[in-house]
Order: sequence, then C-alpha cells, then structure tokens
Amino acid sequence: MVSKFDHHLPLYRQAEIMAEQGIDIDRSTLAGWAGQGAALLDPIVVRIKETVLASTKLHTDDTPVPMLDPGNGKTKTARLWVHAIDDRAHAGPGKPAVWFAFTTDRKAEHPQTMLKTFKGHLQADAYAGYDALYRSNRVFEVGCWGHARRKIWDVHQTKATAATTELLERIGGLYAVEEQVRGQPPDVRCNARQSQSKPQLEELRRRMEAIRLQLSAKSSLAVAITYALKRWVALTRYIDDGRLEIDNLIAERAIRGVAIGRRNWLFAGSKAGGERAAAIYSIIETCKLNGIEPLPYITDVMQKIASDWPNSRIDELMPWTWSKPQPKGA
Repeated sequence: MVSKFDHHLPLYRQAEIMAEQGIDIDRSTLAGWAGQGAALLDPIVVRIKETVLASTKLHTDDTPVPMLDPGNGKTKTARLWVHAIDDRAHAGPGKPAVWFAFTTDRKAEHPQTMLKTFKGHLQADAYAGYDALYRSNRVFEVGCWGHARRKIWDVHQTKATAATTELLERIGGLYAVEEQVRGQPPDVRCNARQSQSKPQLEELRRRMEAIRLQLSAKSSLAVAITYALKRWVALTRYIDDGRLEIDNLIAERAIRGVAIGRRNWLFAGSKAGGERAAAIYSIIETCKLNGIEPLPYITDVMQKIASDWPNSRIDELMPWTWSKPQPKGA
C-alpha cells in the first residue's frame, strides 16, 4: 500500500520485483491485500473525514484520475477530491488532516453532497459546482490568489508587457505581507493585512480596471483580469479574518502526490479501486502533515485494528496522537 500510494510503484512492478527475488505473488493477490488493508483502516478514514468536515475553515481541490471503463475497453476520467485542514499558518491548535474522496465524474452534485454538513469558510477554485454551497449562506467562498496570479502569469510567459509585469509585482506585494505574518496568531495577521494588504488591494483593483479598459475584451490579459475582478469579494475575504489564507496552496500541496502517482499506476481499475485509493491517500497524506512516517504507522495500526482494537479508542490511533511503538527492552 505504501509502495504504491506513497512511493508511486504500481502493483505490477512490485510483483515483478518480487519475482526477481524468487517470490511469486500475482498482482491480483497484491490488489486483494491492499483492499483488505484499506478495509481494516476504514475507521481511521471515517475519523479523518469527521475531523475535516467539523472544521470551520476548509481547503478543497480536485484532480482527474483515469478509471478503467470495462464496457468500452478504455479509460474514462474520474476525479479525486481533496479536503484539507491545516491551521499551522495562523498558529492554530487544530491538527492538520486530509480527506480524499473519489467520484466517477465531476458533476456539481458531488461537492454539494460531500460538503452537505460543512459550515464555514471554503477555499477552492472557481468551479461552478461549489456555487450552490455559497448560496446556502452556511458556506463562505474564499478565493485563491494563486489561481488569479497564474492566469496573468500564463499571459506574461507568452508575451510579457508592462501591464503584466506591473500586475505580477503588485500581487507579489500581497504575498510579501503573508511571508511576514506566516505562523503568527490571527489578530497579528489580520492587523498586518488591514494596514498593508488592504491599501495594496485597493490600488490593484483600480489598476486592473484601468488596464482592462485599454484592452479588447477578448484579449487573454483582459480575460485574466476579469477572472479576478468577478471574484473580488472572495479574493479579498482573507484580509478580514486572520485564520484565512491568501491562496489554496494547502489543498494543492496535499494533492501533489496524486499527480505524481497517477503517471505511474496508470489508472484506477474500478470505482471500488478509486475509493480504496482515496482512503489510503487520506491516511498517507495526513501522516505526512503530522510528521509521521506512513509505513510504521499503517503497519502498527492495521495490526491493532485486526486484533479487535475497540472503536471507542480509535482516537488513540489517529496520526496526530499515535506514537511509534518502542522495541521490547528499549
């Protein structure tokens, strides 16, 4: 499980390596073991999900994952969704955690179902599937300056101009403020943003509007500017709450391992396989955020759960409370 989902080594390659060492284990057997292991770890995944959704500040993103479509003999595009909490940037007491979910498509109903109990601030991209959540008045949209900047950067890479240079430098000024206050309490972050970021944002908006007036509405830079201006309320919400972030890097960082892994393990074999991947990624990425090595953690926790560990004590096995067992006699 760790070799596949953390070290990005597909099961068929693991089987080949074992065969070279004289150990003949079929790939389907390895897949069966991974499924059994994921089933044992289900109480941990459920608790991670509960912890993540109980937060009042959540980062989310999704990424495509090929899934085998047996009827057509091809693959279809499924999705892995990441939901992450990490309060360390504002010195919060909560422990970081990541919950992954798998769906066979990217229909808007999925985020609405997955986040039906969530209440608070949601930092995400501009995917329309979240809009119904924002209209509910229990979820508040927090925009991502990383996305807004990237759209201008793409234009700049193609054809740098004085306008693209200026806008990128102004956005860089916002990030400079964040560097100063990272890891500080919410009140310190909020005060710095009000005194430094707010005036910069006001001038940035004025310059964006002025630059857009000089461009064709269909030009790539005008489109990039319009993206930011249409989402201005969400993009500037972070300056009024020191717990919020300027961008969605927390979710993007959590999903990075999936992007690397899918290039190696090629595709999910089924819906069940995708759900298994989501469960194991939830545990591995939560371990990493809490400074825990996934292999000894999964080894120990699976053994304990298989030995009838009581569900009433499941919190003792969570990555943020677990301690590596000491060797006997140590």
